[in-house]
This record gives sequence, structure tokens and C-alpha cells, in this order.
Amino acid sequence: MIATKERPVLFAAPMVRAILEGRKTVTRREVKKRAALDCLAAGFEPAFLALPGNADLCPYGKPGDRLWVRETFAFADKSGSHDAAPDDHWRPARPGMETEIYRCWYRASDGHTADGFWKPSIHMPRWASRILLEISDVRVERLQDISRADIRAEGLQCPPELASDDVSPNYRDWYPAAWRELWESTGGDWDSNPWVWVVEFKRVTP
Repeated sequence: MIATKERPVLFAAPMVRAILEGRKTVTRREVKKRAALDCLAAGFEPAFLALPGNADLCPYGKPGDRLWVRETFAFADKSGSHDAAPDDHWRPARPGMETEIYRCWYRASDGHTADGFWKPSIHMPRWASRILLEISDVRVERLQDISRADIRAEGLQCPPELASDDVSPNYRDWYPAAWRELWESTGGDWDSNPWVWVVEFKRVTP
């Protein structure tokens, strides 16, 4: 039996909240692997990159693989400060090491509880992760080839005051503008309209 592969993936606090609320079920990440870009440059269809036999081209995995979420966090052991963390924030440092227990805080949920102690998401160890995602589909498309429904699946929701009329210009225009703002907030280049991995997922129990 082939073991399920797990890989880490980083999400900012707003996207973590969207996942926890069930609003975010897909993420787009720029195609950067040279071999994948070479295939596209050579004229291969985008669907070719996501074929089962080419799974090594995608750094996020294939359907059935899992992604554990790295997010901004803080922690202290049982003798440390910040004793106010919720009980469901207990985490054993390693499986089977219940005597080495830490309490974790997550900026997406705990706000300013641990100000001054937050650690960047890139430094989150596997044991501290509270969100596990299972990949359901992988494909490749251009960044700007995204529908309004897909933008919503990315976790973006139009403000209620604009969402009363599905065909109003304000409603229609909000989504592409919000998507561009989100992409550029992560340092992405919008104008180059890069190829992106579209990774659909569902949340599973860690």
C-alpha cells in the first residue's frame, strides 16, 4: 500500500480563517518549476502537467495527497506564560510524547493574544499544525482565467452592500479587483498573467 504523501503549505491569516469557515476550497500558486515551464513553452497542453504520470511536476502533490497548513503561531510549554490558551490548543511536540506538551496560539484565531511572541508561518513545525487538507484536484491555467465562482472558492466574499444584485457593475467588478489585490499582496506579478497550479482541496481531520 502506497503511503499518503504530506507536504507543508503556507497560508496568511485571512486565508486560514476562510479555510476554517469553509469558504476556501482552492488555492492558486505560480508554476515555477523549470520542467513544468519547459513543457508549457514546448507547446504541451496545460492538462498534460496534471496527468498522473507527471505528478512530480507539481510541488503540491496530486489528488489524494495531503497538505498541512503552516500559519503564524506562538507556543509555550506547560510551565510557560500565556496560560490562557484554549484547551483545544494543546499539542504534543511529537506523537507519543504526551509528557512534552505545548499550548499553541494561532494568529488567525487568537488575534493579539500572543503579541510579541508570534513566529512566522515558515517556522511552524508539523506537530503545531491544526489544519490538514486533502487534494481533490490539480490543474494548470493562467492566473487571470478565473471565474467569479472560483474567486469565491478562493475565500473572497463580496461585501453584503454590493452583493444584493448579481448583475450590478459594482458586484461584477468587485471580484476581479479583489482577486488582483489578493494576488499582489503576496508579491505576485499580476500583469505577467503567469501559469498557476490550481489545487482544490477539502479539510480532513489532522
